[in-house]
Amino acid sequence: MTGYTMLRNGGVGNGGQPWLLRWSSRIRLTWLSFILFVILVFFPLIGHYYLTTIDDADDAGKRIFGPRTGNELCEVKHVQDLCRIRESVSEELLQLEAKRQELNSEIAKLNLKIEACKKSIENAKQDLLQLKNVISQTEHSYKELMAQNQPKLSLPIRLLPDKDDATFPLPKSNRNCRLHNCFDYSRCPLTSGFPVYVYNSDDYPFGSSLDPLIKQAFEATVRTNVYVTENANIACVYIILVGEMQEPVMPKPTELEQQLHSLPYWRTDGHNHLIINLSRKSETQNFLYNISTGRAMLAQSTFYDVQYRPGFDIVVSPLVHAMSEPNFLEIPPQVPVKRKYLFSFQGEKIESLRSSLQEVRSFEEEIEGNAPADYDDRIITTLKAVQDSKLDFVLVEFTCKNQPKASLPTEWALCGERDDRLELLKLSTFALIITPGDTRLVISAGCAMRLFEALEVGAIPVVLGEQVQLPYNDVIRWNEAALIIPKPRITEVHFLLRSISDNDLLAMRRQGRFLWETYFSTSDNVFSTVLAIIRTRIQIPAAPIREETAVEIPHRSGKAAGTDPNMADNGDLDLGPVETEPPYASPKYLRNFTLTAMDIYRNWNSAPGPFHLFPYTPFDPVLPSEAKFLGSGTGFRPIGGGAGGSGKEFQAALGGNVPREQFTVVMLTYEREEVLMNSLERLNGLPYLNKVVVVWNSPKLPSEDLLWPDIGVPIMVVRTEKNSLNNRFLPWDEIETEAILSIDDDAHLRHDEIMFGFRACFPCLLRKKTGKRMQGFRTPCFVCHQRGHDIHCRDSLLVCSQRAVIPPLRSVRRWDVTAVLASLSPEHEEKRCCTKCWLFLFLLFCSNTCIFLQSCPGTQLPVDEPREESGSIGGFPRLLLLTLAWLQLVSLVWG
Repeated sequence: MTGYTMLRNGGVGNGGQPWLLRWSSRIRLTWLSFILFVILVFFPLIGHYYLTTIDDADDAGKRIFGPRTGNELCEVKHVQDLCRIRESVSEELLQLEAKRQELNSEIAKLNLKIEACKKSIENAKQDLLQLKNVISQTEHSYKELMAQNQPKLSLPIRLLPDKDDATFPLPKSNRNCRLHNCFDYSRCPLTSGFPVYVYNSDDYPFGSSLDPLIKQAFEATVRTNVYVTENANIACVYIILVGEMQEPVMPKPTELEQQLHSLPYWRTDGHNHLIINLSRKSETQNFLYNISTGRAMLAQSTFYDVQYRPGFDIVVSPLVHAMSEPNFLEIPPQVPVKRKYLFSFQGEKIESLRSSLQEVRSFEEEIEGNAPADYDDRIITTLKAVQDSKLDFVLVEFTCKNQPKASLPTEWALCGERDDRLELLKLSTFALIITPGDTRLVISAGCAMRLFEALEVGAIPVVLGEQVQLPYNDVIRWNEAALIIPKPRITEVHFLLRSISDNDLLAMRRQGRFLWETYFSTSDNVFSTVLAIIRTRIQIPAAPIREETAVEIPHRSGKAAGTDPNMADNGDLDLGPVETEPPYASPKYLRNFTLTAMDIYRNWNSAPGPFHLFPYTPFDPVLPSEAKFLGSGTGFRPIGGGAGGSGKEFQAALGGNVPREQFTVVMLTYEREEVLMNSLERLNGLPYLNKVVVVWNSPKLPSEDLLWPDIGVPIMVVRTEKNSLNNRFLPWDEIETEAILSIDDDAHLRHDEIMFGFRACFPCLLRKKTGKRMQGFRTPCFVCHQRGHDIHCRDSLLVCSQRAVIPPLRSVRRWDVTAVLASLSPEHEEKRCCTKCWLFLFLLFCSNTCIFLQSCPGTQLPVDEPREESGSIGGFPRLLLLTLAWLQLVSLVWG
């Protein structure tokens, strides 16, 4: 260890010879290098030499690559052949593998082609099926197009009268006359329009005996009636006025009969003739009783049972307001429901079957024995007992203070003047009407006059005598406005009247007001009612309602309309498609004949009445949502031909109530061009919009350089005759849709709000899709009618203090506002129109006017459940508001 260390450190080591160590180490390195050189150089050379010279060796058995013997050579060739065979087999195997791969790839390609062929076959089948569906739909579409090019209802064959006018078999007696055997239907085809020819009474001798007021009123009414024609050859009905006649100059019955039979179109028996005998007074006599009228119909206020022919003759109301209009401001309010007197009666019976001073048997004895011929004595006794009991305030007077009016035998005569009787009726809840004691007298002018006066002032008629034939009883439901009680129940009348609730009383009073106002109040109403009775009986539709002609103001459009993001930002809500096709007009007059045949009682007993035919009404029946679409029997079909869709595409495919629905915006404006333009631009892109009707309420025309916005739908600017807020409610002929959005020019509504109103409010008015009303959208129902012009009180109320209760937005149907509920004087066009109009409604429909402005009493729209008005004022604040408004109105009108 010490020596090794010394060697490493270069020391002398053992013996002191360091150079020997260095030399030995160098020798080892040289040797190692030499050995490596030999191995790397000489060994390959030696191997190469050996390999090149190994075949030259003497030992033939030890040669490897040298020549062989025959057997050895064969063995070598066999091996070589096997090698070649192996190589060729390998090549063939490789070729076969390549071919196999090629075949596999071809098989895969063929499989793909097979799958593609299968898919193409399936697609071809689908295409074939779709083509079949397209062909089927095309056939249905062709049929529908052919049906659309034809009228929805083919006109019936026109029934023409015979030139010779041969008479048809007469009934056994004129008493048996009915429409089927005494009326010639061939003169009244359904499509004739119901032409009526009116004889001129001045051309005949009896014309000089007519009452001048009735004659003038009748002639004035005839001149304005739409059914009257001057061509007697095409007339359906011929009318002649024969009364009321003046007593001193009345012709003899035989003379009057001869004059009637000599009428130029009497045709031997008077068929299709109507003889009118109007009554202006209660003492009108039945002078036609002894006159042979043949097959002519009679219309008068007095009939005997042997004279009256039910379903043929007409009981008309008296003509009280012949040449004057009733003053609606003098009509008492409908509330409070209970008035001072529970019931009242004033009358005197000149002739009676039994004196009222005689001792009368008890009611039970009368019933057990033979029924008395006259119950009037029992009625007198019972009513006096009720008055003496003082359980209720009643007023019955069976003796007139002054001379009673003339009357027929056994009839209760009227007492006093008309104004005095009306003052008493204004204080009476019920008005007793005692029918004549002679049961052969089915109706008299006196009873009709009592009925007229009771309905006029809101006293509910109580008719004692079920045999009475009230005016127009075959179409009017009198049980909704009056109580008809048999005379034997006179002892139960007091109990019956006390048991009726206030709700029923108010409903009967409203219905009575509607009947009086529609059929009794004026000469126009009486004559129109008589014609409507005949027209309804023979099932001819009424004349269409007159539309207001729109005078368009020329204007330039072309300004690009932007969309206010605040108005049109609806988020993810799909409001529906914007109309890109031409505007779609709502189908009209689809129920011309069915309305006349099916809804007779509803037309006659609810506003607006039977005098006009409307394009559509709130009472039209609708199809449920699962029914096929309107006017088609082809069934359901894919939406958009299989492409899907919404809006009109969905409705056209799956149906609904109508194929398509659009609405019209009616915008009232007055000299606010900038505000109007902004409002119109906000309507850009509004779905389901048909057109915009701008009611220009100013006499000053818009600026000539004003450029109107282009909102994608037509804008119609209508010029009005005068400045009136009610112009928005006129039925302009440019409005072609059933739904209308009436809006002010300064109202800001988002598109989703308008769509909510269209989808929720308009269907509920038609009772489509939903049975609930939408809060915030209200339907105006009052129209105050002035002669020749419509005045809508509701809109006048809108500008008064009611603005806080009723918003200026209305979503209405076009003909909802045509229900005429009142006839006002021309004073409503004066400066205080708003005040008087509201006062009229205030007096007429009780103090809570706001309720009736939202729910019309004359036109009760069907509602499934009551609605809560979010914008109404209730309780004490409403009472305070109405009280203050009442004081202000009284001071304005009479102060």
